[in-house]
Amino acid sequence: MKLLRMNEVSEITGLAQSTLRLMHRKGEFVPAKVSPGGTRYYSDEQVKEYMGVKTVSKRIVIGYARVSSRKQQDDLDRQIENLKTYMYAKGYSFEMITDIGSGINYSKKGLTKLLERIHNGEVSKVVVLYKDRLVRFGFELLETVCKLNDCEIEIVDNTPKNDKDELITDLINVINVFGSELKGEQSKLIKQFVEDLKDDTRGNR
Repeated sequence: MKLLRMNEVSEITGLAQSTLRLMHRKGEFVPAKVSPGGTRYYSDEQVKEYMGVKTVSKRIVIGYARVSSRKQQDDLDRQIENLKTYMYAKGYSFEMITDIGSGINYSKKGLTKLLERIHNGEVSKVVVLYKDRLVRFGFELLETVCKLNDCEIEIVDNTPKNDKDELITDLINVINVFGSELKGEQSKLIKQFVEDLKDDTRGNR
């Protein structure tokens, strides 16, 4: 949503700024936002509506599905199918975005695309099966970003999900990030710990 200052709205509509202030007081043309200092901001949609320009909303719902590795393709397919079934039942007009990558990798192609579209005001709602499908850590920050862009996150199933393999994969990624800063014997110990963790994981399958 693009915001315009009162002087910009005055130039576009031909209304004097004093008239805009009066219309605000009467509730006839209320700004989308007023800053603590009293500066009025109007959305471009408001101005278009006032000018009689009909706009077609392009904001859509996006279903987002993610798994950590290509070995989980079946799980990804199930997520996609379940999300589609849910969103069809809700009557949503939607698109799907998918990712294969760790929940602590914030540069995944799909997640980046999703955030760009949210920032551009194209998305009204993001639907995920589970909270950790978006990110493993920092969900509240992502939720705040969505709210600031008038976008909602809808979680289909709030039941805690305990996927041991994914949790271990994310743990290994976290350890590798911190371990990369270490040198010498400490670095060797971290690498050995990671290898032992991987071996234990394979042995429990």
